[in-house]
Amino acid sequence: MSPKLRDGASSGVLGLGRAGPRGNGAAPEGRPGNGRPQESEELPTADPALSTGPGPSAEELREAYRAMLTSREIDAREASLKRQNKAFFQINSSGHEALGAAAAAFIRPGVDHAYTYYRDRALAVRLGVTAKEQFFGSWGAAADPSSGARQMPCHFAKPGTPMLPQSSCVGTQFLHAVGAAHAARYLVRHPIPGLATVADAEAVTLVCGGDGATSEGEFWEALNTASLRRLPVVFLIEDNEYAISVPVEHQTAGGGIAGLVQGFPHFKVIECDGCDYEAAYRAMREAFAHARSGEGPALVHAHVVRYGSHSVSDDDREYRIREEREADLRKDPVKRLAAELVASGVATKAELDAQQERIRAEVAEAAAEAIRAPWPEPESCLDHLYSPDVDPCSAAFETAPRFEPGARPGTMVNLINSVLRAELARDRRVLVFGQDVADASRERALREVRGKGGVFKVTQGLQREFGSDRVFNTPLAEATIVGSAVGMATRGLRPVVEIQFLDYIWPAYMQIRNELASLRWRANGQWSAPVVMRVPAGGYVTGGAVYHSQSAETLFAHLPGLRVVMPATALDAAGLLRTAIRCDDPVIFFEHKHLYRQTYNKSPDPGPDFMIPFGKARTVRPGDDLTLVTFGALTHRAEVAAREVAHEGIAVEILDLRSLAPYDWEAIAESVRRTNRALVAYEESRSFGYGAEIAARIADELFDDLDAPVRRVAARDAWVGYCPSLERAMLPQREDLVREIRRLAEY
Repeated sequence: MSPKLRDGASSGVLGLGRAGPRGNGAAPEGRPGNGRPQESEELPTADPALSTGPGPSAEELREAYRAMLTSREIDAREASLKRQNKAFFQINSSGHEALGAAAAAFIRPGVDHAYTYYRDRALAVRLGVTAKEQFFGSWGAAADPSSGARQMPCHFAKPGTPMLPQSSCVGTQFLHAVGAAHAARYLVRHPIPGLATVADAEAVTLVCGGDGATSEGEFWEALNTASLRRLPVVFLIEDNEYAISVPVEHQTAGGGIAGLVQGFPHFKVIECDGCDYEAAYRAMREAFAHARSGEGPALVHAHVVRYGSHSVSDDDREYRIREEREADLRKDPVKRLAAELVASGVATKAELDAQQERIRAEVAEAAAEAIRAPWPEPESCLDHLYSPDVDPCSAAFETAPRFEPGARPGTMVNLINSVLRAELARDRRVLVFGQDVADASRERALREVRGKGGVFKVTQGLQREFGSDRVFNTPLAEATIVGSAVGMATRGLRPVVEIQFLDYIWPAYMQIRNELASLRWRANGQWSAPVVMRVPAGGYVTGGAVYHSQSAETLFAHLPGLRVVMPATALDAAGLLRTAIRCDDPVIFFEHKHLYRQTYNKSPDPGPDFMIPFGKARTVRPGDDLTLVTFGALTHRAEVAAREVAHEGIAVEILDLRSLAPYDWEAIAESVRRTNRALVAYEESRSFGYGAEIAARIADELFDDLDAPVRRVAARDAWVGYCPSLERAMLPQREDLVREIRRLAEY
């Protein structure tokens, strides 16, 4: 800092008595690198070297220093609470304060958004999370604004601030930021009433992460998409040289991320000393200016220090030498800014000492108040799994089909396409995207060719009708497809994404399980992400082999917060897909490839308002001798088997579940109580499969109504082979169903 003030700065008392978030202090006591600066210590000498251009004003320096002190003191007090068993986890931000405070200076409330990281306490303070609110998180109070005590502390988010919810997963937030920025740009081009607050041509999304997070593939996918679309995203990489115990030279080739990302076009890459407030301020100003200009994204690689251990569960003395830890102490950003404030005449040392005492007292008072706050009610653990306002299982989603006179029956492909077309026309929040879903990405091709519209032609014609802003291809990156959809949905859009094959969904499973399905619950109902994932699934395709024949409904039905659907007919596909798009929860919509163009499941178009509630099974065939519970491609095979045994006097009742999470237990129970026998058929592997849960529940809750053991028919516990004979041997067939029906009937 220059001894001369810039931007009209003047000397004076440093922010004394200013309104706003309070509380600050040092890192945990009694550990190297974690002791708070003592009043008797001499402040380090300010570095006189300056970069060109105007620096922060005196008022800005006051605000930043107050936030940094507040952050440091909260760290210290939280560590003290942990030792008293009044906090149950602690992870400090000490060493990162200057960077967070500088980033906050350029975020415009009501315009920009931020995805923070767990060492962004100073950023959170400046954006409106008070000391007491942070201690609510430490103590596990119901009043915790970020999650209602459902997540660990330091997962900074608060309604009414720019901060969007974060999870504990490393690197997943980068894709959300890309999606949020995409949504902001879309809403500028296509204003939607009620979402105008997020439609700003200069809106920027800030996303923060540590150096370790840059090793994750989702980071690189986010860079690629942000660069590809020139999205207004600022990536802030806070490099403290350690990912827990792994040093940066063992994480990142070349020892730093800045050099590795230089090749991305349209990117502004800036490297700075994140412990120097003025250097951090200049870097963030340049990054935000570039992003706001529309030229593309920016990345700030900031070198900071981490005082002490990764978290309370770690001991950095086990892997860091004493000299290294002591060298970090000399880079203390709080002390450095204090020295610069004194050297420039913004404040005196006595004023700084007095302010620190006041903040320390404020933080102590905030902590004392927070730990008197009540914990959540135990039974509230089940709240906010699903939307409390829109119930897709209700009668509101049960509407009658309206067939046009003389309408020709269509396949499942035809009717899904019709639903997507109608919903795109009805609601401008709906976007359709994924790999190959567009007709053609190049405009000339779009003018001259018929158009692809997905590998199964399900989305054909939609881009041509609704434009490339609403129907578009993405990079071949499943995590990007789902992760960006999460960010878009959080900003108010309704993404309907396609994963080309279930077999390739696994790169996105982190986003589905840890981000999408849990978002409403871990955000205590304050945010949601109503994303529909359309996924072709299943076998019986002849030649599909290992990677085009998978069924895996169990792994998705197991996730609280996620709706799981698999229709067996074209009519059901139409009604259930419209319900999925109009409900307020995330849905995975399995479309069985074998059923796409079958003639036996065709239907005329039921009209633009036809819906089927989730959790309501369809009685395919009535019967009194045995209940067969199934779904997907086995539904028709069950019908064929039931017709065969009907000649032997066996009346099989077939229930097509249609919706797997939730499923219609009442229909199953009513049927089994009448027939006294149950057979569950499913296409997944027999062991640990979806049908095993249904069979177990029947045996558990309907035992007194059974006259025979509950039987199962399923795929064998191996993989589907390419040769038709191998596929047939693996997957359940009509004759397998006939055999088990006879066994049960004869029991």
